[in-house]
Amino acid sequence: MITKVIAQDKIDKVEKYIDKGRRFVILTHVSPDGDAIGSSLALYHYLMACDKVVTVIIPNEMPSFLTWLKGAKDILNYEKYPDYAAQLISEAEVIFCLDFNVPKRIGNVASHLVAASGRKVLIDHHLNPDPDFKVSISYPGISSTSELVFRLICRMGNFEMISKSCAEAIYTGMMTDTGGFTYNSNNPEIYFIISELIKKGIDKDWIYARVFNTYSEKRIRLMGYVLYKKLKVYSDYGAALIVLSDEELKRFDYKKGDTEGFVNLPMSIDGVVFSTLIREMKGLVKLSFRSVGDFPCNSFASAHFGGGGHKNASGGEFYGTLEEAVALFEKVLPDYVPALQEELKKRNRRA
Repeated sequence: MITKVIAQDKIDKVEKYIDKGRRFVILTHVSPDGDAIGSSLALYHYLMACDKVVTVIIPNEMPSFLTWLKGAKDILNYEKYPDYAAQLISEAEVIFCLDFNVPKRIGNVASHLVAASGRKVLIDHHLNPDPDFKVSISYPGISSTSELVFRLICRMGNFEMISKSCAEAIYTGMMTDTGGFTYNSNNPEIYFIISELIKKGIDKDWIYARVFNTYSEKRIRLMGYVLYKKLKVYSDYGAALIVLSDEELKRFDYKKGDTEGFVNLPMSIDGVVFSTLIREMKGLVKLSFRSVGDFPCNSFASAHFGGGGHKNASGGEFYGTLEEAVALFEKVLPDYVPALQEELKKRNRRA
């Protein structure tokens, strides 16, 4: 058994929307990751099983290591088909918004969401959700949005409607949003859910291999370059930084998802409790943060880079040059030395 995290009135409303609705759209955030795609496809499979007309719309390209998931070929990329996507959003009776807390996180799709007349349901686990949703299933204490989708389906009394494909999508989202269950994953209920997904026929080892062991040769060479040339360790702070320019990414024929997991690499260094990846993208600079223990990297992201997320895994953005983003990071990092050193002490005591 698992605890009833989602409030009953929210369950009742969502169940009513599903019963009465016919046309559904599922939206998720820019640069969709494993949890975004996993939770979206899990809900997609469930709604299809309910005999609904469903479209998953993503703002831009998804990583290739997730395209094996059943239903992925039916996902609509807004960048490629903006007019059709806008039409589907405007016609939807219910719009599920998964794995983002505010409309700006879905980029150019946001204006269509805001203008849409359909009922908007948020399912998310990030802090500070936008209040303008008809139903807000927002629980930052939960490890992933995919876990929330599992809990929602079960609370509606429909565990038996979770197919193997749905279960694979849920597990993929849970696994990727916890770094293979290495952070934000101490709740024993997570492992109860995994056991229930295994009963649906998933092969968790095969899923891990499909997600983490199917990278290109160029991605592996980029990783080697990052470790040898681009890793900077701030030993006195317990912090590490990786910076990648657009030119460097192009040198290794960068594809969406090729830097996935790079921010975790420095966390294997003894004495590092906070890691940051800064990479240059078209029009902005993206930042990823990881930490251990009680150091809240989401607070760091929120305070300086307009971001947020989990305590130990978060992201942010910077609208300026790559050099300016690095300069800001290095300027504010010393302010966190007391908290970082305290976490180092805790880690040493545990050792």
